[in-house]
Amino acid sequence: MAEGVDYEALPSDASLGVNMLAGALAGITEHAVMFPIDSIKTRMQVFATSPAAVYTGIGNAFTRISSTEGMRALWRGVSSVILGAGPAHAVHFGTYEAIKELAGGNAAGNQWLATSLAGASATIASDALMNPFDVIKQRMQVHQSEFRSVFTALQVVYRKEGLAAFYVSYPTTLMMSVPFTAVQFTVYEHMKKLLNPSCSYSPVTHMIAGGVAGGVAAGVTTPLDVAKTLLQTRGTSHDPEIRRVGGMLDAFRIIWRRDGIKGFGRGMSPRILTHMPSNALCWLSYEFFKVAIREQ
Repeated sequence: MAEGVDYEALPSDASLGVNMLAGALAGITEHAVMFPIDSIKTRMQVFATSPAAVYTGIGNAFTRISSTEGMRALWRGVSSVILGAGPAHAVHFGTYEAIKELAGGNAAGNQWLATSLAGASATIASDALMNPFDVIKQRMQVHQSEFRSVFTALQVVYRKEGLAAFYVSYPTTLMMSVPFTAVQFTVYEHMKKLLNPSCSYSPVTHMIAGGVAGGVAAGVTTPLDVAKTLLQTRGTSHDPEIRRVGGMLDAFRIIWRRDGIKGFGRGMSPRILTHMPSNALCWLSYEFFKVAIREQ
């Protein structure tokens, strides 16, 4: 029992740095491993004009992309994620632990309100840092992308579309990420306490709780993710209406008019498939690095 107390108790003079470093390492691990599935999700969400870029499912997309463009195409843009994910996840987990402690989330009992507040606050801070990297990632992921370098993409997008291109999706990202993170952290904490009441270090518990939490949160927020992708890839479209889309409501109108209710579920399967194992890996990595760093 003493080990459980030591593991969960994060003293104020060490916890912030420990959680930020653990979060950074977990975030890079999570995004890099699941990146090919994320690339398929992006392509399935984009309103493509070329028949070659229309996919019927995950297997169809994987087969066609790998056979016509090569396996490397599924990894295009991963460097942008690696550059952004480390700092963003460091901020994310550091903010989460700090706010959870301040709000009383580490107290005994079911502190769901404090956990949700901490998760939402963490997302607002980390998304502000990550959003430009996510825009570049998706510009590199789309079919027939002109970009092969993160820095080239940054320069070209900034020169042609200005700073606004990197943040046009930020309100939508927050609208999606705040409930996503609140659901994710709340489900994770519930599952963790249900499966591991002693709060000891348990890799299996962290994997199961993280996977379930990621899948639930991903499914619930898919409609907003479709709108976000439309906004972030508007500069690559040859469709005048999509190129002029100005915000989340515009994106919703286009999705509804062109694809109806099913349009808001575009890419849901790869999104869930990405988030379940990636969240399981993220939480497993985070909890492992948290213990490993504190034992040094």
